[in-house]
Order: sequence, then structure tokens, then C-alpha cells
Amino acid sequence: MSYPDIRPRRLRRTPALRRLVEENRLAPSELVLPLFLKEGLTEPKAISSMPGAVQHTRESLRKAAHEAVSAGVGGLMLYGVPTDDHKDETGSAGLDPNGILNVGIQDLVAEVGDSTVIMSDLCLDEFTSHGHCGVLAPDGSVDNDATLAIYADLAVAQAAAGAHMIGTSGMMDGQVGVARRALDKAGYQDVSILAYSAKYAGAFYGPFREAVESSLQGDRRQYQQDPPNLREALREVDLDVAEGADIVMVKPALPYLDVIAAIRDRVTVPVAAYQVSGEYAMVEAAAANGWIDRDRAILESLTSIKRAGAQIILTYWATEVAQKLRF
Repeated sequence: MSYPDIRPRRLRRTPALRRLVEENRLAPSELVLPLFLKEGLTEPKAISSMPGAVQHTRESLRKAAHEAVSAGVGGLMLYGVPTDDHKDETGSAGLDPNGILNVGIQDLVAEVGDSTVIMSDLCLDEFTSHGHCGVLAPDGSVDNDATLAIYADLAVAQAAAGAHMIGTSGMMDGQVGVARRALDKAGYQDVSILAYSAKYAGAFYGPFREAVESSLQGDRRQYQQDPPNLREALREVDLDVAEGADIVMVKPALPYLDVIAAIRDRVTVPVAAYQVSGEYAMVEAAAANGWIDRDRAILESLTSIKRAGAQIILTYWATEVAQKLRF
């Protein structure tokens, strides 16, 4: 049978029919809100390349967390932004119990407790004077194994501050296994690991680097993945799962929907995707110029990420979208 007997448009005729047969539906609990906590601020500071996003004070961080939890957001991912005088070659401020990231984790735990999942970024780039995700070898390259020793200590420091989930984002070989063993040895067997398994060295991170006041010199192509490669991502995911990753993630999201889909078909652990700052900024900029419908573009982009296979999405629109989905 074919047309005119078969008419697919029948199921698109009314909003009620379209809702009834909708194949993918976003839920607030699937969204994670990234947050930036800046050391020394007395009031929130707007991020110029990310309209609507801010660097938080400790007070505004607590308020943002409370708002997100009230909207039903599934998790909070925290990034600490130290002052320049607290950056050094090895990112030692990340290990300080009184450093901005670990203090922020403590604040979130005190504010929202177990009502959402408190996640923290396990990386050195915010804390190093050179802006790389690890310590440098004499030739200027990132020393993978020396960095892993610090990652182990970072994992324990963040767990001690109260993080429920550690986000291993540095793309060092072996980082998941090192973090898992360090957490277990320190008695944090229940702290889970969100592995940035397929993190690409792409062009969509610019606004984020403003948000964390990155000191990056050069680029990260020696350790982040090359955008043309898919099979490499599958290999990275296999390694991370074998090392103990509880969740695997693709970053960025929209340019890598095929990667998300391939990973979803390959693993049995949950799959996450990070809708990064450049994806956010493009929609906001186009909407501000009247070129696209902002609200529809936000929901369409998030739905496409879910349709590709991500059941968890990190997005700067998490609270806004969660409120709309609930109310």
C-alpha cells in the first residue's frame, strides 16, 4: 500500500496528535547545568561571549543552584576560576581544600545536599599558568604520566569536598583508572566518574575560555581528539569503560551527533553529551539578531542531542529549559 491509502501527515495534524507520537521527549532530570565560580568576586560578572551566563560569587552560586534544583535539573557541574596569582605551573590551587573549586563544592553540598548530583571538573587547565590540562615536560609538551599523579590527588580532594561525581576532562591516557583507584583507596568507592571520553579539539570552546579566564598558550591537539576521527572515539570509550567509567561523554555535542549515536550503540553505561559554549553562543547571537526563533532553536538542538543517543545533556540553558518543561 502507498499513497493515497497511506498518509503519514495524519499523525501531524494537531498538537495533541504530535505529542502522542513524539519519539523523543526532554526531561528536566536529564539536564546538567555547568556553573563558573570566580575567586574574589563581590557580584556576578557577565560573560560577554555567553549572553545570560555569568561567573558567580559564592552567594550567587548558591542561589543559582537552588533555582536549578527547584526546576528539577538533574545535576550541577562546577568549574572553579582562580585569580591569576593563584595559578602556577602545576595547578596546585586545585588541590587546596580552601581553593575556589573545593570551597564551591562544599557550598553546593551545604545548599542543595543530595537533591541533585553535584559534579566537579577534574582537570588542571583553570589552575595552570600555561592553561594546559596537565603539567609540562621540558620540551613544552604535556607530560601524561606526571599529570596523572596530580589527577589522583585532585579526585580525592574533590571527593573530600563532597562531590558526588568527578568529571575527568583532561584527556590524559589512563585518567579514569587513576582517578578510580585513588578514590577507592581513599574510601570514596561511591563517588562516580563521568568520563570525558570523546573530547574533541574543536573550534567551539572560545566562550568557555573567557568564562574560565584561560591562560592557554598554544592548543590542545596533542591530547584532545582530532575532529575527523570516529573510530578513535570508540577506542577511547572502550578504554574508559574498562577503567571504571560510570558514564561516558561526548564533547562538543551538535557537531558530533554521529559520534554520540555510535557510542550509544556500543556501550551499556549511560551516555552524556556537552552542548558547549560555542553552540550556546551561536544560538544566542543569531537570536539576538532576529535570524532564528531562540526558544525553538534551543529545544530543537537539545532534542537532536537526545535523539542521537545522549540521555544526559550538559547545557547552559538547563534551568531555563527545565522550567519550561515543567511548567
